[in-house]
Amino acid sequence: MLFDTHAHLDDEAYDQDRDEMIQRARQAGVKHIVNVGFNFESAYSSIKLAEKYDLIYAAVGFHPHNATEAATGYLQELEELAAHPKVVALGEMGLDYYRDLSPRPVQQRVFREQLSLAKKVGKPVIIHDREAHGDLMDILRQEGLGSAGGVMHCYSGSWEMARECLAMGFYISIAGPVTFPKAPRLKDVAARVPADRLLVETDAPYLTPVPHRGKRNEPAYVFYTAEEVAGLRGMETEDLAQMCAENGRRLFRIA
Repeated sequence: MLFDTHAHLDDEAYDQDRDEMIQRARQAGVKHIVNVGFNFESAYSSIKLAEKYDLIYAAVGFHPHNATEAATGYLQELEELAAHPKVVALGEMGLDYYRDLSPRPVQQRVFREQLSLAKKVGKPVIIHDREAHGDLMDILRQEGLGSAGGVMHCYSGSWEMARECLAMGFYISIAGPVTFPKAPRLKDVAARVPADRLLVETDAPYLTPVPHRGKRNEPAYVFYTAEEVAGLRGMETEDLAQMCAENGRRLFRIA
């Protein structure tokens, strides 16, 4: 049993073969997928996918790249979307100082506002963090994490940062880069995260794991990430996949 806890299957990369791609995921043993929004357009697309496919659930929120699109009244609309029965989280939200597609003060404000909304509606948060570790952790320390918890998606920080995130109540999600040869820090984190706080994901169509690196990613390939993490932890892949799937169902409250 596999759970891809973060994907973007509404992406145009799948417009020609979306049904077939999802069928490949089923055949690979993927039982659940969280399709993650980054603005209102993708939030609505995620919900439509969740309504069409039983194994897909949705998350709604504003990615830091899209923070400038969060116009007046956006929080009310997000709150309404969060009430949909297949919306299991708010996000992805956070900071991205690699591309800086939105001004940093706007990223920070929209991040704080979404953290507050998540507490109000009782949903877990999906956190995006790229080259913004310091400011992101400062905001999390100041704002705190709601009782519903959250996940550090596609984790890329140090083990010291991971420990602090774990202490706050976060899960740590490992993506395809853990399979890359030159990823010693991520491999170390993947080996050390407590068993009950570990998740795996694809971030499809991005971050394709070895042996398909360089090609379009898809949920079926979460197997390769699970296989790598299992090896790092001295576990059988099936056991690691089952453990991570149970963790994902607990975080996202999926029966």
